Formats: sequence, structure tokens, C-alpha cells
Amino acid sequence: MADESLPSTGEPSNEDRKSSRLRDFVARHRFGFNLLIHNVLFALALALAYLVQYEGRWAQKLSDQRWFMTSFLPALPFFLVIKSIIFWRWKLLRGWWQYASLRDVVGILLASWVFLLVSYTAVMVIWYIPGRLQRDPLLPWEAYSRGVLVLDFMATVFLVSTARLGVRLYHEELRPIMPVERYRVIGLVDDDPNKKGLFIHGTAVLGTTDDIKQICEEEEIDEILIAVPSATQKQLRRIIEKCRGTKLNFQALPSMDALLDGRVTVSQIRKVQINDLLGREAVELNTQAVGRFLNGRRVLITGAGGSIGTEMCRQVCAFKPDRLILIEQAENNLFEITNELSRSFPEIDLAPIICDICDRQRVMSVFQAERPEVVIHAAAHKHVPLMETNPGEAVKNNIFGTKNVADAACHYEADEFVQISTDKAVNPSSIMGCTKRLAEIYTQALNGRKSCKTQFKSVRFGNVLGSAGSVVPTFERQIREGGPVTVTHPDMTRYFMTIPEAAQLVLQASATGKGGQIFLLDMGEPVKIVDLARDMITLSGLRVGDDIDIVFTGVRRGEKLFEELRTRGEDIAATTHPKVKIWKQRPTDWQAVQACLAKLEALTNSDDRDRIIEALKPLVPEFTPPKAPDQAQVAATRIPAATG
Repeated sequence: MADESLPSTGEPSNEDRKSSRLRDFVARHRFGFNLLIHNVLFALALALAYLVQYEGRWAQKLSDQRWFMTSFLPALPFFLVIKSIIFWRWKLLRGWWQYASLRDVVGILLASWVFLLVSYTAVMVIWYIPGRLQRDPLLPWEAYSRGVLVLDFMATVFLVSTARLGVRLYHEELRPIMPVERYRVIGLVDDDPNKKGLFIHGTAVLGTTDDIKQICEEEEIDEILIAVPSATQKQLRRIIEKCRGTKLNFQALPSMDALLDGRVTVSQIRKVQINDLLGREAVELNTQAVGRFLNGRRVLITGAGGSIGTEMCRQVCAFKPDRLILIEQAENNLFEITNELSRSFPEIDLAPIICDICDRQRVMSVFQAERPEVVIHAAAHKHVPLMETNPGEAVKNNIFGTKNVADAACHYEADEFVQISTDKAVNPSSIMGCTKRLAEIYTQALNGRKSCKTQFKSVRFGNVLGSAGSVVPTFERQIREGGPVTVTHPDMTRYFMTIPEAAQLVLQASATGKGGQIFLLDMGEPVKIVDLARDMITLSGLRVGDDIDIVFTGVRRGEKLFEELRTRGEDIAATTHPKVKIWKQRPTDWQAVQACLAKLEALTNSDDRDRIIEALKPLVPEFTPPKAPDQAQVAATRIPAATG
């Protein structure tokens, strides 16, 4: 916990820029600088050893010019070369001195002991060669005195250790860097109650995490620094919940992996974000299977400029496809993701193509020219309320757009077709969910037909954090604007996963599954949207009810209070990956699918919801059409400050 005492500076000064360039130059040539500095210290250690060994005779020897030529210089190359090799083998020439620790001192001691053993053995061999000392004036006993070796050992340990620790002391205590100097550390908290009252680096442990709120009030704390890089989402959420009702900012250290790799410094403290509380453990992929699925193949991604599509592009590029074809209707989005991929993966052959998947002729011409082997279909209309008021567009894009891409994959013999679906396709209550379910039905029915060699797969998952138009960016905007934060219902819950996790699991399911299957991703535990809103307000250093209101606006048409992850009575099977399941269901009869599509095709430019619902229900009988919202239910209510 800290008291913020100094404002941040504005633009960096010329001195800061020069210092930054110097640090970058040193970082690029770190090994060479380390080797040079160590050799200077080794030479100084040997000189000090001579000084102490000969004491009163030093002045006499100094006046004798032969001393430098016949004693010190012959020994120096041996000392420098052998010590450098040993210290290199001990990995002591690659460390960052500003992170020097007791482990470094132990390594220096061990390396110096090894050198002492090697040099002592060499002296003994030279000493016992009969008559060698008399024949060779450049090998006098003084040059290899055992006393000099012991003193050199002590001087080496002292000089190298103090040099490293001195650099760390400079960085931690003396160097005026931001934001470290912005803070006055008030105290520490720890979950171990036995540590209360102890001092760590001169700072008192004031209590446990249960005492945070009280300590912050008593000490007038401005900011909490969560100095647990390995903290889990549950631990972070518990800390945030204990601080509700306070006006505190929350900061966190970088991940421990980043610190150890030297990619960031401790001074690069970052804000705690809602993703830290809702994100989950990193996905462990079967990289060999995904690599076989993508490596060296021509991959086409529709909706490549969308939230999921852009992440799919990044993930696919990591597995080195032969060519990546990016299909996107929005030119600005396509421009941005193409530029990003060109910078991050210059070796990948990219083909950015502006194409509306509803334009069947354009889709066919793209497939004819590119002949993709793997198709990842991420293009779709996804906003439930918008699709309720524009049902014809949902049918046009989600059903017939998918049909166009799937038919093109069949006609031009793509090997794999992966459709991104949604948990809203489970017992759908919205036009959007129902159209996505029908898209699943069509590709399932198409799979295995004699005229089609393509393997069709669908992958379902729930909400993704930070996707365009989703709840998190909406809440962030509302908080920036001073509120209120709007939540549809106090009991509304949703499943969340991060965009990278969703993309990775899609690839995992696609690489290990078979055609005709629908994969379900493990979404973890559901999250109450009102709790999400409270957490985001708290992380912004504001108080619910006092600074920003939470307003309930009523459930919108087509929305469920609780999203389902699977249909009742469906048969769920496990896969080789713990976070991926399979819904086993027989495909719908092809003739029934064709009959339904024929009715829907005439409604693609219609806004007649009743006719569209009537045409959808034969293939999706579990569809429960939404009713117009009750105006009494929509009446806005505020969440009182006491519940914040």
C-alpha cells in the first residue's frame, strides 16, 4: 500500500532520451560489457592480491621495473582467460546486475573456488618440474605464490559481489526513476497472520488482507500495489471485494515470467484490469496436432477484422501456414489486421480480400482463386437486440452467408471447415441464436455428402472479454463518462472467456475433431453482470452509489437471464482436451434443411419477424420466440450505495 506523492512527468527530456538510448545499447551488447567489466575486476583483484601479499616489499618491487614484466604480466592472461571461462560456465556473464541476489553471490563463490582449485593444481605441476624455475625467469615462484592465489580468491569474491550488489542498490535506492519515486510505501499486508508486526526492507507488515479496508482508512492510503505476480484470479477478486466502498487505485506487478525474462522492469507497474479477475488459467494446447492442422497449408478466415477473427489470424500465423487469406467486409478493420500481421509475421504470405459473405458470386470467385485447404468461418451478426429488430439481416448473414462459404468450401474441395458458433444457439430464445443454430444444422447436414469431401465442424462458446460491443468495453465507456453503468437485470449472468483462450480452443477442437461434430468449450463458472459492474467501478477508484450509479434497465427482447451451455438431454462426450467436449447428435435430414432454406430465402430482405420465426421453427423446434418486453419491467431502478 502506498501514498502517491509526486505527479508523473510529461514528455521525456533530452537527457532521458539519451539515457534510454544508452540503456538500449548496453542491453543489446550485455554479454560483451559483462565480460569486459569482469576482466577489469579480475585484474584489479590480482593486483590487490600482490599488494597484500608483499606489504612492505611492494615499494621496493614497484621501483624494480622487472617486477611488472616478470611477475604480474605473465600471470594475468592465465587469470583472465580461465576465470572468464569458469564464470561463463556458471552463467555469471549474462545476468542483469540490477536484479543481483544471494544466488549471484553463491555462484561467484563457487566459480572462484573452482578457479582456486584449477590455479593451485597448475602451480603444483609447475613447481614440481625439476629445475624449471631456474631455467625460466618468467616463471618465478612469486608469480604463482599460493598466498597470492588465496588472496586473489578473496579479492575476486569481494569485488565482483560488491559491484553487482552496488548496481542493485543504485537502481533500488538512489536512481530517481518513475514511478517508484511517485510512491511512499506505508505498509505491507500478508495472508499469514504471524507476519504482522514484522519489518521487511524497513517496511512494517500491518496486517492480513482481511484488514485492508480498515488499514486504508486509518492510514489514508491512495493506492494498493498487488505485489503477487503469481496471484490467481480468485485471489485478486477477493482483494478487490474487500476494498469495495473505498476510493483506491489498484496496481499490479508484471508477471513473474516477464520479470525473469527481463522483458520488463519492476518499475513498469500496471493497473489491475477486469481481465485479471475474469481470465482463467492459460490453455495448454496440443501444439503438435494444431501444427499438423495448420502448418504449410492455405488457411482462409472470414470475419478476419472482427474481435474473434483478428485473434484467430494471430494464432494461426504462429503455426506458419503457407498462405493466410483474410476475408473481411469492413475495409478499415482489414487494413488494421493486415498491417499488424505484416509487422509481427513478415514471413507469412498474406492475402487481404474485401468480400461480403452474402455475395455468393464474390465468395465463389475468391475460393476459385485461392483454393484454401482450411476455412475458419468467424463472420456473423452477433448482437441479440439488433438482430431482433433486423431479423432479415440475421437470416441473410448468419444462415445464407454461412451457406455461401460452406458451399464454396465444398465446391473447391477445402479439407476442413470450422464454424464459430455460440452458446446462444442452445435452446435459442433470440433470432440471432436461432440463426446460428440453423447454420450449425446446415453444415452438419452438408458433412459427409457424396458430393462434398470437406469436413465440417462447429465450435460453441459464450461471451469473450473485450470483444467489440461486448459488456466490458460498454462499462468502461460508461465509467469514463461518469455513469450511470447500465445492467439489464440484477440476476443476469453470463459465461466469459478471453479472446486468446477462445481462439486457442477453437484450433484445438478443430485439429483433433472429426467432421459433423459440434464442440462445446468449457466456459468455467458464470459471472453475475452486476458483480462485474461493481468490480469495474471499484478498479477505477470509484464508489458504487456515491460516484457512479448502477441502473437496472430491464431484460431486452431475446435475452436470457442465464445462458445455457448445452441442450437438455443432449449426449455430451469427452475429447482428449479437458476444456473441449462434443455434442453428439444426428444430422438433420437434407431434404428438410433444403425446404426450410427455400422458405427463408424469400425473407432475407424482410423485417416481418412473425414470418421469419414461423420459417425457422420447423428446423429449430426448441426455439422460444421472444416477446415484446414488458414496459413495467423496463422501468429503470438504481442500485443503492449501501449495496456497493
